[in-house]
Amino acid sequence: MDSVSLQDFVCALDPASLPRVLRVCSGVYFQGSIYEISGNECCLSTGDLIKVTQVCLQRVVCENPGTGQTIEIAPTFRGHFRPLTGPQSYGTLNELLSAATQHSKKLPICFMSTHRITTEARVVPEDQPLLLEAVEIHHGANYARCVLDTEAQQFVLHLPLSQKGPFWEWEPGAPRPLLQALQDSALKDLLFTCPTLPWHSLILRPQYEVQAIMHMRRTIVKIPSTLEVDVEDVTASSQHIHFIQPLLLSEALARGGPFPLTTEILEVPEGPPIFLSPWVASLQKGQRLCIHGLASPPWRVLVSTKGRKAPRHFMVSGAYQGKLRRRPREFSTAYDLLGALRPGQPLRVVATKDYEGDGVESPGFTSLAVGDRLEVLRCGQAHGAEGRDIDVLVCQRLSDQAGEEEEDYEQIDEDQILLPLYCSSSFVEEMNDGRRYSLEDLTTQFSLPCEVKVVVKDSSHPADPLPSFPGLRLEEKITEPFLVVSLDSNPAMCFEIPPRWLDLTVVEAKGRPGRPARPLPIATVQELADAFYYSLRRLPAFESQLPPPRPPKSEGLRGQKKQTSKGKGSQSSQVLELQQCPLLLKPRMKTLPQSAKNSSDTYSKVSAHKKGLRATKSNTKAPDDDEHDYEEVLGQFQNTL
Repeated sequence: MDSVSLQDFVCALDPASLPRVLRVCSGVYFQGSIYEISGNECCLSTGDLIKVTQVCLQRVVCENPGTGQTIEIAPTFRGHFRPLTGPQSYGTLNELLSAATQHSKKLPICFMSTHRITTEARVVPEDQPLLLEAVEIHHGANYARCVLDTEAQQFVLHLPLSQKGPFWEWEPGAPRPLLQALQDSALKDLLFTCPTLPWHSLILRPQYEVQAIMHMRRTIVKIPSTLEVDVEDVTASSQHIHFIQPLLLSEALARGGPFPLTTEILEVPEGPPIFLSPWVASLQKGQRLCIHGLASPPWRVLVSTKGRKAPRHFMVSGAYQGKLRRRPREFSTAYDLLGALRPGQPLRVVATKDYEGDGVESPGFTSLAVGDRLEVLRCGQAHGAEGRDIDVLVCQRLSDQAGEEEEDYEQIDEDQILLPLYCSSSFVEEMNDGRRYSLEDLTTQFSLPCEVKVVVKDSSHPADPLPSFPGLRLEEKITEPFLVVSLDSNPAMCFEIPPRWLDLTVVEAKGRPGRPARPLPIATVQELADAFYYSLRRLPAFESQLPPPRPPKSEGLRGQKKQTSKGKGSQSSQVLELQQCPLLLKPRMKTLPQSAKNSSDTYSKVSAHKKGLRATKSNTKAPDDDEHDYEEVLGQFQNTL
């Protein structure tokens, strides 16, 4: 086959014959971009092979053959086109009739005039189709009996054969839509007429988008048919040629198979590794992989180690078969306690750090000592200094001895205390749970984050590193599709790859592996690089929690800035006034119940059992120093309520 322009080849192409393989005979380079312009290929080299898979009509350019003017119409254009039999026009009706007689054409003859025709009966507009049915003699002269067909009715006109045109003959038949006029091979290179367009005759020049496959191109190549390149059809001699088309793991995941799929790595994403597992070093160009399908279940848990050493981070699959035991959680502030509070799940903690709550920055709040046991009840608001509302945590003070909790808890009165959310005292959860949980049961029954210890390792993962750590923190549960992949050279090394974060470029290899006779040993624990772990924590899915509240600024520092000229005596009196201002509970919140009216007596009973630091403080307290006067603070609460 001789080479032809791409435009001529596409116009003469039968879509039913696709796909077709073309060889570029003369390449083209379009200055400005060596790759694409508006998503279309603009550079083809001589000798390139193109496998055309689809041809799509983009637009049609209508050209006036007389003036060269053009109009673009969309493929959805609703007008109808009538083909003209030839480019020759006739000056009179007699010439039109003589030409039809010479070509042995029988009447009737369909024609049209490019100018308006005025008769006694009516006016025939230009480009209006007429049907010449017969030649009749009227008053000794020959007249053409013509029929004018309008939408309303038909009119019979008698036009003299000497009537001047020009006239164009056109084939009779039903008007054709745009697509049919373009697809009919017998109508190629003919003139058309369309009543909805401004010209009496026009040439249709379609422009197509050629979708093709090329070597080492991952996506479908889109080539405009107007690209100035000559091609040759080599389909018959190219049956043995295989076009290598790269594939991303994300594309293999999106199309859903068929699996298993044998592939070969063409390219690995640049950048530092996101996993620190041994199989990462095997992901190199040329390595053959076997993709077995979608991993199940689709959820994972982010895990961090607890200990004195720098924390390490892991991603644990939902298929992890190890057994875990809960460990007490640690909280740095009261705000962390609020985040861990869940309806229907009592939360009891022990203070591990002293907190002096009755101070200038937080007047009226209860102090805590190491060993104080609390039960977190709810969140509330209270009136603080200067009339500002303060978010507080309502807690129940418990007995020191956990063994006597069931008996003493009912005997003593309620002792509810308020802690500001910015309270910086450390807490540790009080729990007595020796059960062993699976990862699925643990994430279902308890909220995350959660402190655990792996007591039984995953039997399907001999190199399970989690049991070697004294404690683990289950951070977040994420849902992300993973692909189960194994090395062709080492089928026993089976792991899971997230295409979203590790999107390898592969190519399908020959051969299809058989399905394994037994389940594949998949590594259910993968260590994460620190940079990737923190990038995961910055994702929008992990930004559901607001930052903790900031503690109020020191009143002493603000007093120094406002009144630098005053002496120490005035500053001391100001501090005393702030300390004497009680913490007023907001009535609408009802932070403390009415049963706390005699809380001072209750507090005395509880404090009598206290040991260590709190007892020492109460005995050695100076009479004039009310910083740790718990009885006076609770008395203020009683008067306020």
